[in-house]
Amino acid sequence: MVREPENTPVSHRDNMMAVPRPRTPLVAMVGGGQLARMTHQAAIALGQSLRVLANTADEPAAQVAPDVVLGSHTDLEDLRRVAAGATALTFDHEHVPTELLVKLVAEGVNVLPPPEALVHAQDKLVMRRRLEALSAPVPRYVGIEDPDALGELDRFAADVGGPLVVKAARGGYDGRGVQMPRDLAHARDIAGEYLAGGVSVLVEERVSLRRELSALVARSPFGQGAAWPVVETVQRDGICVQVIAPAPDLAPAVASDAQRLALRLAAELGVVGVLAVELFETTGSAAGPLLVNELAMRPHNSGHWTMDGSRTSQFEQHLRAVLDYPLGDTDATVPVTVMANVLGAAQTPEMGIDERLHHLFARMPDARVHLYGKTERPGRKVGHINFLGTDAAGPQDLAELRERAELAAHWLSHGQWTDGWDPHD
Repeated sequence: MVREPENTPVSHRDNMMAVPRPRTPLVAMVGGGQLARMTHQAAIALGQSLRVLANTADEPAAQVAPDVVLGSHTDLEDLRRVAAGATALTFDHEHVPTELLVKLVAEGVNVLPPPEALVHAQDKLVMRRRLEALSAPVPRYVGIEDPDALGELDRFAADVGGPLVVKAARGGYDGRGVQMPRDLAHARDIAGEYLAGGVSVLVEERVSLRRELSALVARSPFGQGAAWPVVETVQRDGICVQVIAPAPDLAPAVASDAQRLALRLAAELGVVGVLAVELFETTGSAAGPLLVNELAMRPHNSGHWTMDGSRTSQFEQHLRAVLDYPLGDTDATVPVTVMANVLGAAQTPEMGIDERLHHLFARMPDARVHLYGKTERPGRKVGHINFLGTDAAGPQDLAELRERAELAAHWLSHGQWTDGWDPHD
């Protein structure tokens, strides 16, 4: 790990001049991934400075941000260095140990969202218990924190009488830490493995699912809230592959309920910044058509469409929120936006990404491409593409837009057109 001397608050690549002290507020972000990279883009437009804590100099945000601290999110001294002089400290991910954030707050660092809110995005069991206490609709569940308590899983399975989902309470993302057991014995094995690793377990009923939705909102310290249109997220192998904004054929009353729920949770939990409430739209739950699945307290994959399809992107809004600026207009600018994630292929194409991008623009000049500067690996999110449906008012138009988004994402991932299109024909 590369580090500067202890008395140097900010580290830079060796051949870079020192960054002058900003005249505008400084926001520090823990994590150097694509979310920090895109937040940096929004900061430039606002005339702001974004300082980033990155593990290495080749992380997506560290490639483009001039103000980079190289260090670890689990090291208190590194966190102190990135927070030094910052107006607010916020997050690209939720993996910072809560006890370190509590120490920073005690030292006067303005941590947003605060640790007592962020813990609900860090620990699924803490989240479920708090949401239940707030009367928010959640799947039936049981928490197991000790290997000797596995008998609780047996009793819960008998009560549910159907398939289960077993989740690690901490550390999972993009489908990691979430497993669908074949039967009760398999569920016990999975839970036992998590517990043996010192991680508590959340066991839920596997609900009858129509689709997955996301209600994205933002909240400022002043208490102002703003909500984007509710979107549909399409998952494959636990990873989001496509987002449709707004969610098609969603009853207006259900969409409003989802937005109000997300805004209420943001206020009740004390969130500052962007909050994504991932939802199940069910077909027969006694708790109602919507159940809360996950929470994320940062810009979120389900909000990438806002970069091109909303008056205010989630990244600009997150900055506005943590700086306590008035929040921006969240209206959509077009009838529908489709976002497709670009995932690394099982085998990296021989054709370089630049040449693939060249061919994509030749065929689809309206594609809005956002690449993250990541090395391609199987299943890794290396970018996303937005398509704006300016005239997509009906199912046929939406189907065509989704097909184009899928074609484009597959081409950028694999260097192959799935419909056989040849630019030389």
